[in-house]
Amino acid sequence: MFMTVQQAAEKWGISDRRVRTLCNDGKIPGAYRDGKSWKIPVDANKPDDGRYKSKGSILDRIDSKKAELDSRRPLTEGETERLNEEFIVEYTYNSNAIEGNTLTLRETDLVLRGLTIDRKPLKDHMEAVGHKEAFDYVGELVKDNVPLSESIIKQIHFLVLADKKDDRGVYRRVPVHIMGARHGPVQPYLIEPKMEQLLGEFAESTEHIVTKLARFHIEFEGIHPFIDGNGRTGRLIVNLELMKAGYPPIDIKFSDRNAYYDAFDSYYVNHDLSAMESLFARYIESRLDMYLNILY
Repeated sequence: MFMTVQQAAEKWGISDRRVRTLCNDGKIPGAYRDGKSWKIPVDANKPDDGRYKSKGSILDRIDSKKAELDSRRPLTEGETERLNEEFIVEYTYNSNAIEGNTLTLRETDLVLRGLTIDRKPLKDHMEAVGHKEAFDYVGELVKDNVPLSESIIKQIHFLVLADKKDDRGVYRRVPVHIMGARHGPVQPYLIEPKMEQLLGEFAESTEHIVTKLARFHIEFEGIHPFIDGNGRTGRLIVNLELMKAGYPPIDIKFSDRNAYYDAFDSYYVNHDLSAMESLFARYIESRLDMYLNILY
């Protein structure tokens, strides 16, 4: 007797994609491929997930610290402002710098205060302002607990891509290639069905928030739905979902860009999600520590 990938996923409380990965990696004894599908013995046990053992149960620590933060809620307006006062500038700087923006951290701060930086491109100024407006919009979505959807993603992208008015908030209509990437984005005609599938799987996933968002982020960037601004939009979506779940937003540093890019290759070349999970987990734990240190 055998069960399908979907049945195994429901039985074990993990995603369909995770079950397929375990099958591909030979982690489920007796499972075999039948055409495009997998046959899994009905008495197969869920494989042990050893992906986090080397990280000292970081997910358990995150859960514990999140519970501690929850015990302090609701935060006052002053507390919230204190926690976010430096984050927005640093986040805008780092997220834009990863994509090639030349403004320094100090210059980003000045631009967000309404000043113009001499000898810096107008595009860089517009990217900084657009990213800040997009993050403010994300904050409003968090307050209303708005479900993630294609229209929400397009609106975030519309704000992010302030310097390209014709491409704002619309899926690309031409094929693209990401220089140096080990994975090719999907053809334009596949973007909409792939996005629908991705959002459906995200909504149904019962994985830990770290795992769930690491997987979503890699898959979103792999689809590469927009002609430009995918990275910034994708990282804003991660923070939208983190904040809706009660976690602090994270800021992937420009200095970590190589580890960030390598995490995509690990997934697409070796079917290994742990590099992105670990990167996200470290940032989330660090932000929780910062929040708790300030509040106590």
